[in-house]
Amino acid sequence: MEIWLIQYAKSALSSIAKGCLSLIAALAAVTAYAADSQCYGTVSRGRLTSGVQLPGDGANFAAYSALGTAAGRTYVHAKVAEILAASYAALQSSSPDASYVYGETGWQPGGQFKPHRTHQNGLSVDFFVPVRNAAGQPVALPTSVANRLGYDIEFNAQGQFGNYRIDFAALSDHLRQLHLAAKARGAGIALVIIEPAFLPRLFATPSGAYLQKNLRFMKAKPWVRHDEHYHVDFAVACKPM
Repeated sequence: MEIWLIQYAKSALSSIAKGCLSLIAALAAVTAYAADSQCYGTVSRGRLTSGVQLPGDGANFAAYSALGTAAGRTYVHAKVAEILAASYAALQSSSPDASYVYGETGWQPGGQFKPHRTHQNGLSVDFFVPVRNAAGQPVALPTSVANRLGYDIEFNAQGQFGNYRIDFAALSDHLRQLHLAAKARGAGIALVIIEPAFLPRLFATPSGAYLQKNLRFMKAKPWVRHDEHYHVDFAVACKPM
C-alpha cells in the first residue's frame, strides 16, 4: 500500500501537493509514537526515551543540514514533533510565501549535546531566522560547513547579514503558530531565546502583541548570541531523572 502511494505521488502530484502529503505523513508518523516518548529531567540536565527524528523537509520548511540530520542531531520528543508539523501546516496559510529552516534539536536518547548547554530531553529546538534577499524574496538562510552549518552567521542589530535581512513578520507568525499548536496538544512554550535587540522589531509585527502576551522571552544575556537562530524550549510534562 505504501509503495503504491509513493509511486502514485511521483507520477501524478505536483510539487506543492507532494509537499502537503509529506507534511501530513510526517504528522501521522510522529502521532503514532506520541505515547512512547518520555522526557526526563530538564533541558539542561535530562534524557529522552523513544525520541523521533524530524522530517528532512516539507512544503515550506527544511532541516538546516543533511549532514546534521544523518549524524542524528535532529531528534525530539514526539509531542514536539507533532507541534512542529502542525505549525508548519498552519503557516502555509498564514505566511504562505515564507521559507523556514529548523536547526539542531538533540540526540535520540537525549543527554549532553555539545556544544549546546541544553537540548538534553527532547524539548529544545533551534530555528534559523526566516530571511529575504536583496530583491525582497523569501529564501532559506545559507547553511554549510563553511559557516558551521549556519551557526557562525552574524546578523547586525538591524537584522541584516550581507544581502539577507530577517523577515520579522514571518518569524513572529512562526512563534505564534508554535504556541497555538502546543496549546492545542496540552503542551506549551517554556522559553524563547533570541537576540534582545530584535525584540522591538518582533513585537512591532502583526503577531507581536500576541507574543508579548503569551510567550516568555529570556531577559538575561545568553552565553552565545541568538541572532541567526532562535531557541525554543517547549513545556511538556517530564519525569524526574
